[in-house]
Amino acid sequence: MSKNILITGAGGFIGSFIVEEALSRGYKTWAGVRKTTNKEYLQDSRIQFIDLAFGNKEQLCRQLLQIRGSIGKWDYIIHNLGVTKCKNPEDFERINYGFVRNFTDALIETDMVPEKFIMMSSLGAWGVGDETGFTPLKPTDMPHPNTRYGMSKLKAERHLQSLPDFPYVIMRPTGVYGPREKDYYLMMKTIQYGFDFIAGYKPQLITFIYVKDLVKAIFSAIDKGITRKGYFLSEGVAYSSTQFRKYVASSLGKKIVIPVKVPLFLLKTICFLAEKGAILIGKTSTLNRDKFRIMKQRNWICDISEAQKDLDFRPQYSLEQGVKKSVEWYKQAGWL
Repeated sequence: MSKNILITGAGGFIGSFIVEEALSRGYKTWAGVRKTTNKEYLQDSRIQFIDLAFGNKEQLCRQLLQIRGSIGKWDYIIHNLGVTKCKNPEDFERINYGFVRNFTDALIETDMVPEKFIMMSSLGAWGVGDETGFTPLKPTDMPHPNTRYGMSKLKAERHLQSLPDFPYVIMRPTGVYGPREKDYYLMMKTIQYGFDFIAGYKPQLITFIYVKDLVKAIFSAIDKGITRKGYFLSEGVAYSSTQFRKYVASSLGKKIVIPVKVPLFLLKTICFLAEKGAILIGKTSTLNRDKFRIMKQRNWICDISEAQKDLDFRPQYSLEQGVKKSVEWYKQAGWL
């Protein structure tokens, strides 16, 4: 008998890939999306859509009771809902933490707690690592997030950990890239124009994970009998911005790309002004104060040994392979 799975944030970049994998595994797949969500990558007729009122716990409880009356429980929930940039800074905590608190409390109150609740967090919840010796961040290190996004994700993690016997698994990926993703895409588009903008002058080691490797780890967490743990996820290799530029340029057939190092003080000013300008016109900006803190961080290496041991996590895509796949998709989709 097929099991029921709910994926929240299903209309986003990562969420749409999670939905595809759930369908391929034969799950009865529910996609948690708002009515206004673009469903371009959610066209499969087997998908059942639901708009859950995460901001209102009483209404959410009523919705869950209706679901319980029709299908019983969702066997698995992948909570992929979250925001990385906001018009109002208070929305980071309201959505990334508040929605998790409301959802988990409502699941408990309505007796709808699943076999496993997987929450998408971020390496950013741990904050800045060792920028001198470049030792990898470890799950046992004391987290000290320095972005509003990271703080909100850590607060959500702490809430899950405070719930007795709640069957959570927390995923903390580093930079996720792949087809449909829009932030790394902007970097690739800049390289296509012949320039590569680099934050600061000091050495920087960055890490990545291809979206399909992340999705594989998520479903491995479902398959394994593990709960109440969190995992750092990356390809397991550190790269310089030079290497990223080289792979993108090669995939684009671009022979000459000019690296432009932007001083951190100037980048900080640009991000501040971009954020303020976006707020004034009622929009969000890719460049903002949180993004500045992310770009200035020198060490994004993390220890993935726990995921390797518990989840048999073995990334299949190197950065070179993943970039090639991504560029091919962007070209076919007319993005590049």
